[in-house]
Amino acid sequence: MHKPSVVVFDLGKVLVDFDYRIAADKISHLSRFSAAGVQNLLDHSPLLYQFETGLIDTQKFYDEVRAASGFSGSLDEFCGMFADIFFEIKPMTALQAALRANHIPTYIFSNTNPLADRHIRARFPFFANFDGYVLSYQCLAMKPDAKIYEILENRTEKKGAQILYLDDRPENVQAGADRGWNAWLHQSPEKTIPVLRQLGLPIDP
Repeated sequence: MHKPSVVVFDLGKVLVDFDYRIAADKISHLSRFSAAGVQNLLDHSPLLYQFETGLIDTQKFYDEVRAASGFSGSLDEFCGMFADIFFEIKPMTALQAALRANHIPTYIFSNTNPLADRHIRARFPFFANFDGYVLSYQCLAMKPDAKIYEILENRTEKKGAQILYLDDRPENVQAGADRGWNAWLHQSPEKTIPVLRQLGLPIDP
């Protein structure tokens, strides 16, 4: 079994859990939409996709949500409500810290947006301790688009089975596997951590 030389982590549902219902509920109190209506706007309009692929910036995203929902709060209020939805998954951040302590390069590879990026950087110290970041809104592409996988390969200077990739979405994992990556569908720390041991990676501090 080939021992990977770099470990690539998805962010949401792998290193941090999140729940957009928290944001929807807060935003609804200052809009004409119910929490379910705000959630529907985020889930089914093109706005979040455009935001996470860098097609619109934070100001434009706020303006569009405000226009659609009647949100009456300020930009700063909106940013706080929208971004404060994350919870650290500590067994996985401890795993990353152990890899780093054992000199295994680690990268974050995430479909995300500038508000989430800024909030997580400010709130969670673990986020600063990676060798690099490939984020959809900066790359103008989202997983499973091949473009963002190519960017990851260029940043890490690794290809194929040299890359161990952990993600919770099957379509994203499959896109990595199609490139020859050692791609693993993350379901829980209890299932993922033994995989790294089987691959010979040093994961104890």
